[in-house]
Amino acid sequence: MLYMVCYDIGDDGRRREIQKVLEGYGSRVQYSVFDCEMSDLQYRRLREEILCRLNEAEDSVRFYPLCSACSRRIDAAGTGCIAEDDGFFMV
Repeated sequence: MLYMVCYDIGDDGRRREIQKVLEGYGSRVQYSVFDCEMSDLQYRRLREEILCRLNEAEDSVRFYPLCSACSRRIDAAGTGCIAEDDGFFMV
């Protein structure tokens, strides 16, 4: 399933740590937004990795699951691109 993960992290060190974690799971689509195509297990691991680094009094992270019908309807304009699913190909 595709997840959009958005964050607002107050501390530079924590922000870098969380960015590094997210880079291992998905692609950055804006400065503080990542698209992550993940299984349920990967999602649980990512969420735990982020939550253990989060300062809940200062930081915010949101995980938005996007169903396949919704992810096909993503509309983007301007710079950047929508990541294509290269998990399959046609012969």
